[in-house]
Amino acid sequence: MADRNEIVAYLDDLLAAPTFADYGPNGLQVPGAIDVSRVISGVSATLELFERAIERNAELVLVHHGIFWGESGALSPLQANRIRALLTHDINLVAYHLPLDAHLTHGNNALLAEKLGFSVEAPFGDYKGSSIGVLCNSEPIGGVELAERIEQRIGRRPLHFACGPPELRRIALISGAAADYIHEAAAAGADAFITGEPVERVQANAKELGIDFFAAGHHATEILGIERLGDLVAERFGVEHEFIDIPNPV
Repeated sequence: MADRNEIVAYLDDLLAAPTFADYGPNGLQVPGAIDVSRVISGVSATLELFERAIERNAELVLVHHGIFWGESGALSPLQANRIRALLTHDINLVAYHLPLDAHLTHGNNALLAEKLGFSVEAPFGDYKGSSIGVLCNSEPIGGVELAERIEQRIGRRPLHFACGPPELRRIALISGAAADYIHEAAAAGADAFITGEPVERVQANAKELGIDFFAAGHHATEILGIERLGDLVAERFGVEHEFIDIPNPV
């Protein structure tokens, strides 16, 4: 058994969570049992993930996308159903959003860069004073070849706008929904920008900025960090950990 509060304190400190301005609260979002022996991790706080955690008698669910996103009003019916499932079974919900994107060792972007064969040069992508992505160096690679590598290594064929140079050497990367950071990527001298979701305006922006754009899936680009976080908790606190992927094509 491990102490819930010690696990949360460790993760808060590891990710420097209190230093981030974010869209919702990081850390413990819904309190449950103090004693934890089994942790379930997943990308998003869905009812399906919670039901899988209940089946496995987990005391703690660890996610990247939590339940709360800055709402100031009453709970929605969806939020209420999710929270009810947690409270009924005394399960903790712990969530880390931008702090998990940003971490230069265990974060979504650093791990994705490593998986794609890039070396991280520097933090990248300012959000209210914190860098949430990475700027990377690559051996020269063509855009089509990079799209194929992304598909092979993360299991998702990216949307690709080939608007940059024939050989891509400097890559900016921010997982999730960060398409508008293409401007910052171009200003940083990147040949390509990789994120999760596209927006309608990004095709024209890529053309006019002269930069390749890849949208590799919001969910697909944010699996690595939360799975790593669960493994770190298991290793440090001697608890069981299972990552559960709830597939999402977005």
